[in-house]
Amino acid sequence: MITQNNLMNFENAPKLGIGIYTASEIAQILRVPYQKVYTWMNKYWDGKLGKIYGSKYSWQMHGTRAVSFHTFVEFYIMMLLSEAGVKPKEVLNAHKELMEMFKTPFPFAKKKVLESLRSDGKKIFFETNSDTILQLDGTKQFNLSIVKKFFVNLDFDNNDLATRFWPIGKDKSILVDPKRRFGHPVIDGKNIFPEIIHKHHSAGDPVNYIAHVYGLTEDEVNHAIEFCTAA
Repeated sequence: MITQNNLMNFENAPKLGIGIYTASEIAQILRVPYQKVYTWMNKYWDGKLGKIYGSKYSWQMHGTRAVSFHTFVEFYIMMLLSEAGVKPKEVLNAHKELMEMFKTPFPFAKKKVLESLRSDGKKIFFETNSDTILQLDGTKQFNLSIVKKFFVNLDFDNNDLATRFWPIGKDKSILVDPKRRFGHPVIDGKNIFPEIIHKHHSAGDPVNYIAHVYGLTEDEVNHAIEFCTAA
């Protein structure tokens, strides 16, 4: 059973391999308003959840707060639930119940939870083998297609916990991996930041030239440009 004691130190300080994401970086990668990320990070993650578990979900990084990859994944799902009309208090209650049920401090980063999201247009609930395991009251239609799109762009480990994220799709080469470059988006297999490629292209360098200089394919260059342009 997960208790307050064994959650005390699970994320009190940054550690190698878990990723480091500030509010502005999360907003950029997920293409959501910065203010929403900031509010959830300070008011709910560290405020409500931190109070419940006796720990903080974020840490200070150069004057701003940062979180791990799993909290980054959880933020997006929690934000979608809230935007669907579910009150933040109910989202936090769902998090607590699912945490106990799935034995993880990051239930919204769990494959089974993401697979089991359901909606009838008025209510949101989690279902396993046709049995409702948790139901939340909402006031709006929950856009399951957004969650499904997010889900298929995640990789999971043997424990079904999210490990990597492909922000513009698995058919593109941009990857967010907490074990590489502290989780900053990179070109898969090359560890090159897409922003570097985008700056060259913005300065007028042609795609074939950039590809030659950095040892990339033209597709990889175009994917980097696409990611930065969208963000």
